[in-house]
Amino acid sequence: MKLDPFYLIVDSAAWIERLVPLGVKLVQLRIKDRDEKELQTEIRTAKALCARFRCQLIINDYWRLAIEEGCDFVHLGQEDLQTADLSRIQAAGVRLGLSTHDDVELETAMAAKPDYIALGPIYPTILKKMKWAPQGLERIAEWRARVTPIPLIAIGGLNPDRLDSAFEAGADSAAVVTDITLNDDPEARTREWIEKTNQWR
Repeated sequence: MKLDPFYLIVDSAAWIERLVPLGVKLVQLRIKDRDEKELQTEIRTAKALCARFRCQLIINDYWRLAIEEGCDFVHLGQEDLQTADLSRIQAAGVRLGLSTHDDVELETAMAAKPDYIALGPIYPTILKKMKWAPQGLERIAEWRARVTPIPLIAIGGLNPDRLDSAFEAGADSAAVVTDITLNDDPEARTREWIEKTNQWR
């Protein structure tokens, strides 16, 4: 499976409505602390928008809702992986992406036969408090050797200037959150990312 090299992560359907029409082809909806009705509305809106603009939508965490709403891709962290019904996810034809931060987590993830592996944080990140030190480019190269042929996603502290190094080290796709959502001009920054990643398609 080939993933788009630019992997946008946002926390609302409103962000998807703003940025996906610019040419984004891979986006994760990562929402925290909302009730189920709100989540359902957000997922339905995001799904409709992504279908309209031919963008692959990935739902973070809420695999049951993703199945109910007919979504075809979910992303799970290690804690969610412990409680997820992988056979049900597989039976629904839903693809699976998993987060990893160390050797133990990578072994756990690989046993689940995911459709991609994410590694982070590559650089220091302000997205959330991490107990892991920045992984660095060498870890990307190590993970690349260990997960081939599964696609490898790099996440954490990435920006357009660091992009080539991450891909040269072995990443297939770069996941981006705050570099865009906290930018003074998210639309311009998104266009910059798309232009920069076009050479890696």
